Amino acid sequence: MTIIGGDHLPGKIYDILHERYAMGAGSFYREDIECLPREELDALINERVRYTITYAANHSPFYRAWFREHGIDPGSIRSHEDLRLLPMVSGKTIREHQPPVTPEFMFRSVGWDEVFTIHETSGTSGTPKGFFLTWDDWERYAEKYARSFVSQGFSQGDRIIICASYGMNVGANTMTLAARNIRMTIIPVGKCTFPNRIITSYHPTGIVGSVFKLLHLAKRLKEEGIAPQDVSVRRLVVGGESFSEEARAYLAEVWDRDVFNTYGSTEGTMCGECTVRQGLHVPEDLVHLDVYDPALKDFVTDGDCGRAVLTTLLPRGGRAGTLLINYDTEDTTVVMTREPCSCGRTHMKIMNPQREAETIWILGTPVNKVDIERGVFQRENMEYLTGEYEAFVYGDEDRGETVLRVSMEGQVVSPGEQELVTENFRRSFYRWKPGLSAAEGDTFSLVFHFTPPGGLELSRLKGRPRRLVDRRA
Repeated sequence: MTIIGGDHLPGKIYDILHERYAMGAGSFYREDIECLPREELDALINERVRYTITYAANHSPFYRAWFREHGIDPGSIRSHEDLRLLPMVSGKTIREHQPPVTPEFMFRSVGWDEVFTIHETSGTSGTPKGFFLTWDDWERYAEKYARSFVSQGFSQGDRIIICASYGMNVGANTMTLAARNIRMTIIPVGKCTFPNRIITSYHPTGIVGSVFKLLHLAKRLKEEGIAPQDVSVRRLVVGGESFSEEARAYLAEVWDRDVFNTYGSTEGTMCGECTVRQGLHVPEDLVHLDVYDPALKDFVTDGDCGRAVLTTLLPRGGRAGTLLINYDTEDTTVVMTREPCSCGRTHMKIMNPQREAETIWILGTPVNKVDIERGVFQRENMEYLTGEYEAFVYGDEDRGETVLRVSMEGQVVSPGEQELVTENFRRSFYRWKPGLSAAEGDTFSLVFHFTPPGGLELSRLKGRPRRLVDRRA
């Protein structure tokens, strides 16, 4: 089914027809898998755990040695619960088992003749980690993202702008292959600085980008006399970085569109929100996810916070270029529920993960960039702010002096406006960080700085900026 002449229909009528078509075309990519009863889903997961462990023992140089060194009998791993008995690996482990440390890439689990593409992580915490993908890997990656797209209402006939770089990062290519499977059209602009004619000429129905890229795009449209609410775009998808719910709400208001969340990584963790938007569904048949608390040195129960630990799951007969078992992503999350979702999916849901690399500890309290963003995007503040911000931590805890300096961009002129913004920020920030509230005025100070557009340090930097930086000695 197609909507003939849909681009020329009045906006509201187009919305109604498109919604009916999108949902009527089937709201599942793989209904047989996505709606499996929990008992059958667990059985499928366990079957794939057994196959994956056997594959690792037979094909991965790292895991072959890893099993031997830890005295692990691969045949004893029979279920996903057994994975918790195994040691964990990390990005550091991968870097220690690849050139220049070792002659070969020990995590590569196929011959070079089966490697389709090679990828690297950003390398922000050391030498970039090398990953090898077979065509089988790409098909599984694409399926994970296709499930998310369909769960968000996208379907055949949609046209989506991808504001993500094509290259060593897998995200943009994964979305492109997913779109092929759904028979959507991709507009691969790569960056969100594309000319506005891309929207007015090609009538995209969706855009994938970060919160700030999409806010900047809305600003550019307004400057050219185009109201974001009046364009053909029907849904926005935010991925690639953690964000606050307050920022999402403001973005949705600016565009007057639903904003969906996705989470993914080169390692293969592709999770996405459905139309219910109460947590991200994990494709449990393709990737197993546990939550581990490094402070407790143990896995935690559902509802408790910890690091996401993933294991690649291969279907019987499947192959993987890089296989990971009990891989510590260093991203924190919570398993919200394993109960069926009202959308019909039975796969568990997790909270939006936060990058631990974007977390700084202050007086024993973890502060993530999302905590700063939450305070900035208080709705009343947005009458004066653009949403752009940066924060720096100064001082010396040993000397009893720590300062968190938050800089916000906007037109905040009068002392009254500044006081309103800072009080809204304080109320939000200290609601989640009561320990720092108790320390303020004694060993902790929270100070603010306001700058006109273009005045932040990050405005002069290239690439994705770090919005929370530790400048303590």
